[in-house]
Amino acid sequence: MSTVKNYLSLIKFSHTIFAMPFAMIGFCLGFFNQSPFSHQETSDYTISWGWSEMVLYSYIFKKLFLVVLCMVFARSAAMAFNRYLDKSFDAKNPRTAIREIPVGIIKANSALLFTIVCSVLFIVTTFFINKLCFFLAPVALLVVLGYSYTKRFTALCHLVLGLGLSLAPIGAYLAVANRFDWLPVLFSFAVLFWVSGFDIIYALQDEEFDKSNDLHSIPAALGKTRALRVSELLHILSALLVIIAGIYGSFGLFYWMGVAVFAGMLIYQHSIVKPNDLRRVNIAFMTANGIASVVFAVFVIGDMFLK
Repeated sequence: MSTVKNYLSLIKFSHTIFAMPFAMIGFCLGFFNQSPFSHQETSDYTISWGWSEMVLYSYIFKKLFLVVLCMVFARSAAMAFNRYLDKSFDAKNPRTAIREIPVGIIKANSALLFTIVCSVLFIVTTFFINKLCFFLAPVALLVVLGYSYTKRFTALCHLVLGLGLSLAPIGAYLAVANRFDWLPVLFSFAVLFWVSGFDIIYALQDEEFDKSNDLHSIPAALGKTRALRVSELLHILSALLVIIAGIYGSFGLFYWMGVAVFAGMLIYQHSIVKPNDLRRVNIAFMTANGIASVVFAVFVIGDMFLK
């Protein structure tokens, strides 16, 4: 159990709270917009069970289980690889020196092996979802693993991280609907700008360290004050996109209540983080954004059920 706990800490499993709710939004969009009985893969269930209710429940839980597994495997691979690749920087940074690899709780090679295993399991899981997800799986892995290199050459690394998490809603939608659509794409762009914005806030803590170690980030390139302005702009774009998605998807009252909470949490985190006062960065990063994603997803999915 201690080993499991160490690996959960290595990959910051609690941070799954950011992307998983949006994956559930994408999943529900796919389910409600695409009848499962139109899929060839459900024909065997129809013959075996004979009852449409059992076909439906079997289809839902099978797909949901596989989508959750994909989320866990992809994110675990990305986080473990990031820790493996950044081990030398983490050891020098006082804020990160207590992480598992620098202090020797987990060996670097073990983290790399964990990354490989999770990556393989991710691809295998997509094989059981549908062909489209399976063929796109290497692309998704390239994005989420490639992020770990970007801080070495571009300050736009925050956007790459946002891109990685933005795959959650569109990926979950594809798992069910087996086709692209504009609505999950709008949610994906909202996630991209939302994650990029709060990652810039989190990176404020390492501005000086990044500069002294030739690492790139928006705070290191622009300074704290202008970095916060960039973060605000990204969060404004994110809020606009969820509004556009609400109009495009003809959502009801519950959806707009969720939008109000989501926008409120964006405003709140910018109200408590100042260039000369970073004491509440973790509250802005974890608490505010955790509430934003979970509550928003609950209201959005609730609205779909009501409709």
